[in-house]
Amino acid sequence: MAPFISYRLLHSAIVVTGVLVLVSLMIHLVPGDPAQLMVGDAPVSAAQLRLIRHSLGLDRPLYQQLADDARRFAAGDLGRSLRSGRPIIDDLRAALPSTLSLALAAMAFGLLVGMPAGVLASVRRGGWIDTAVTAFAVVGISLPSFWTGILLIVVFAIQLGWFPTSGQAGLRALVLPALTLGWYPAGALARVLRSSMLEVLRKDYVGVARAKGLRERVVVARHALRNALLPTVTLGSVQFGTLLSGAIVTETVFARDGIGRLVVDGILQRDFPVVQGVVLLIAVIYTLVNLITDVMYAWLDPRIRFS
Repeated sequence: MAPFISYRLLHSAIVVTGVLVLVSLMIHLVPGDPAQLMVGDAPVSAAQLRLIRHSLGLDRPLYQQLADDARRFAAGDLGRSLRSGRPIIDDLRAALPSTLSLALAAMAFGLLVGMPAGVLASVRRGGWIDTAVTAFAVVGISLPSFWTGILLIVVFAIQLGWFPTSGQAGLRALVLPALTLGWYPAGALARVLRSSMLEVLRKDYVGVARAKGLRERVVVARHALRNALLPTVTLGSVQFGTLLSGAIVTETVFARDGIGRLVVDGILQRDFPVVQGVVLLIAVIYTLVNLITDVMYAWLDPRIRFS
């Protein structure tokens, strides 16, 4: 197990290094003069533009910029916001707990609803439960998150008054954003687990377990579910990364102060260092989630450790 984890750690380090390079190059990939794009239509002199380029290090050779950015990022220094002048790492520390709580709540909803729904749909194939789960999954996957959020606000916040329409004060303010963000992974997990369970339930070892006289509940839980979880684990890790990016829209709809709002404000204000910091943070979190997923894969299927 230790060699497997070491190999995955090395792979993750290579991925993070590549992300560092791409984030550093982000400002150079934008069409036009980055300094002019940051000031927008505001009248500025050539001397002011040179000062902005110097503050961002754009007047140095590209290889030196990449080396300096790598040293700063490795030390946890993401620079300062061009608009507020605050260290970007401080803004991320303030915004990250809100986004993580939203993503974790949405993922918990997706797992607690999607996994039991997928199992029930597979063992009740062709029945009304299977039809209901399929309809739930299709609706959850099809509706965009901003539209789902608006519908939930109209029904549960405005008409019924059960939850606040916006903000992040208390658990009640977390319910509607979590449902909005978690509906998609719930539907996706239900569909994937249903298909995987149906395939596993046809295997010979499941038939042998039934022939031994084991209860159907034991057959499903011990012999079928664990083997059907591998694709679900992969999808779950991908969905968590999707939740972090989907939080940008959801936090905007519900007026929550998280990294989603932070990156939207950075884009609207042409604050490139803030956008770079948020992109780097999401990429690092996504890489860590994939690393944890690989370890879970090896735990669920020992053959993977030696592959």
